Amino acid sequence: MKKKTLIKIYTFFIIALICKMSVAQDDMSFLNPPELIKNLSSVEDYTPESRKFTGISSLAISQEGRMWAVWYTGITPGEDANNYVVVATSGDDGKTWEEVLVIDPDGPGPVRAFDPEVWVAPNGQLWVFWAQQIQPSRSTSSGVWAITTSNPETGNTQWSEPRRLVDGIMMCKPLVLSTGEWVLPVAFWHIWGECAAMVTSEDDGETWEIRGAVNVPDEVRSPEENMIVERKNGSLWMLIRTKYGIGESISNDRGFTWSPVVPSNIQHPAARFFIYRLNSGSLLLVKHGPIDMRTGRSHLMAFISKDDGHSWSNGLLLDERPGVSYPDGQQVSNGKIHITYDYSRRGAQNILMTSFTEDDIKTGSDNSLLKVYKNRQIISKGGKE
Repeated sequence: MKKKTLIKIYTFFIIALICKMSVAQDDMSFLNPPELIKNLSSVEDYTPESRKFTGISSLAISQEGRMWAVWYTGITPGEDANNYVVVATSGDDGKTWEEVLVIDPDGPGPVRAFDPEVWVAPNGQLWVFWAQQIQPSRSTSSGVWAITTSNPETGNTQWSEPRRLVDGIMMCKPLVLSTGEWVLPVAFWHIWGECAAMVTSEDDGETWEIRGAVNVPDEVRSPEENMIVERKNGSLWMLIRTKYGIGESISNDRGFTWSPVVPSNIQHPAARFFIYRLNSGSLLLVKHGPIDMRTGRSHLMAFISKDDGHSWSNGLLLDERPGVSYPDGQQVSNGKIHITYDYSRRGAQNILMTSFTEDDIKTGSDNSLLKVYKNRQIISKGGKE
């Protein structure tokens, strides 16, 4: 048997065993499919006015231009058993939005739905992912779930039955390798040898399996929120949220093995960032503050790299306010880049979108903090300020 196959089998077995050993056996309700609630206006607990917490958004655009956004929220001001996922859509380029679906495992708990992600697969199918677990937060009873639709061009679409894909949590954009595999960047929280993993599908999402993972040292461990990009030389570059900011790991064998996690050259707070391969071949990075400066969760900025992340352009300042966080997005065929993020999760509870081009970043001022792109559209304004 080939060495890579042995490594693959061994890695999958060990991680799956560790995850399942820690799951409380007295309550397995986190394995039950959640309810998909469509008639939102008739359910008082799901109206925007009832919300006390709103954040962690994701954005995707269908092949014909319909926008889809997801985030999670709840009737209490925290990340708790009341959390549920909202799916919204826009057919007019983001000018107006309609909430069309809520994903809620069991109302007030004990199971929560959180950390959603939305993605358009190469075949045009729209995927909505989320994590589902029993409290307390970051317990080992987490899993990556998904629903799909083959017709994302209408807001009144039909969704597949919810399906649990793999243990863990996945809240960052999937990618497709040059060799055709679909990849989910999955994290395993609060288990022995906590790790950031790469989960792959070789059959267009029908089945998923863990290909490889890297351990995150306990002393720097934070919710990993890892992302993976394929570099032009064929290597895979994983960026990982840590206590010091962003760590990195490299795989030269298509994700079966990974180098130890070390600090990257990108300075950042302990928060989610966004990295994405653009149509031009350049990399887009959205993060807080300049490349070489660690800020708080403010000054959300966009950068371009033409050399696979070894150097970065001046930055385009998207939103300077404290309390902005968790960027995610997509570029469309005409070159426009659309980014969503949240602001003031327990106050204004805004889910926002901004749009710009690669040229907007390239023409930035030498002083990156002075190049501001004022283009904020509100997708959702949960609760009351």
